[in-house]
Amino acid sequence: MQSLTFITFARNPEASKEIQDALNRSVQTRLLAECNNADNFFADLVRLRPSAAIIVLEAGNAEKDLDLINKLVANGTETAIISAARDCSPTVILGSLRAGAREFLQLPLIPDEWQTVIGRIASFSETQENATRKTGKVVAVFSGKGGSGVSFLATNLAAAMNKQTLLIDLNLQAGDAASFLGLEPKYSLSDFVSNRSRLDDSLINSLVTQHSHHLSLLAAPQEPHEAEDINSAHVTEVLHLLAHKYECLVLDLPHTFDPVTISAFDMADDVLLLMTLDIPGIRSTKRALKVFERMGYPRSKIRVVVNRFSKGADVELHKVEAHLNEQLIGLVPNDYRKVIGSINLGQPLVMSEPTSKLTIEIKRIAALVAGSNHYTSAQPRKGLLGTVFGRSKSTSSLELMEMPDTA
Repeated sequence: MQSLTFITFARNPEASKEIQDALNRSVQTRLLAECNNADNFFADLVRLRPSAAIIVLEAGNAEKDLDLINKLVANGTETAIISAARDCSPTVILGSLRAGAREFLQLPLIPDEWQTVIGRIASFSETQENATRKTGKVVAVFSGKGGSGVSFLATNLAAAMNKQTLLIDLNLQAGDAASFLGLEPKYSLSDFVSNRSRLDDSLINSLVTQHSHHLSLLAAPQEPHEAEDINSAHVTEVLHLLAHKYECLVLDLPHTFDPVTISAFDMADDVLLLMTLDIPGIRSTKRALKVFERMGYPRSKIRVVVNRFSKGADVELHKVEAHLNEQLIGLVPNDYRKVIGSINLGQPLVMSEPTSKLTIEIKRIAALVAGSNHYTSAQPRKGLLGTVFGRSKSTSSLELMEMPDTA
């Protein structure tokens, strides 16, 4: 599902709240900014390049509002302009369309009309993006249980991408991705947030920390108290801006479904759900899948990866898949010595051990993620296991099908 981004302009707080609520109710739409000042609105549209902008026409300011639409269209924006008004007379509707608005919405919003307009904006945005406006892929790495190796996989996945990639550490209170890369950042996400109104390519380059030609890091706040000034709207805006600069964003996420993490999920094209093959790991993965389902995410967005997989694992993989009702798209081998060595040295394993089995599997996952398709069927289970480990499945005595979902 394509994520659509919006900014709004309304002098009337009631109209602004109505549109904001409608945007927040949909899993497909993201509100980046709301303005009641025409100059700020124009600056935000140029800076944020949203999918669409909604302008509420007011009876006493109709001429100014139509001039604003004309100005936006004359600027050559790729953003779809939507006008909205309580006055739905033919004069108002035709006036806004002639000024350059692509759609018109009646206030109060009519649900069927709203959905029709959103559908048309999605088609327009997809056409525009395919033609001119390429945005980077956003990949979130998450586990519902601590100690599953999220930072290790996120760091190595980012290092394995053969494209301009930014690793973003969203562990706001205790992020440590910098140490996995052997970096000492001068700036962090808190600097991005405090300077977000003037972020351009030059400022972005100065605030991220470069690791190699293809990989840079946006570090977590250096002091825990700095995280208090970062909210979900900030993260949505920053990710949106960075996706226009980098070919790939890899998000290292904490283990909780807090508002900041949920905003990252919303912006992600793919969520790699990391699990370990133990009872707590399987249970937390099952719970996370149920949360994602309640949030309305398509199944193609969530992909389960097993970390620390061992040939002697006490679980039959086909039973894990049946229990989760989800195919496992990756099996990262367990090699404690190499993993700890790479972490202590601050060197991604995919760079320091290019021929190891861990590297081969992480690069395979990276290639799947980087591809244009959603890899709904990776490799047949036998082929995948045979390729990585030389056998079709593990032996087990653990019966997952009857395992309860809660601890």
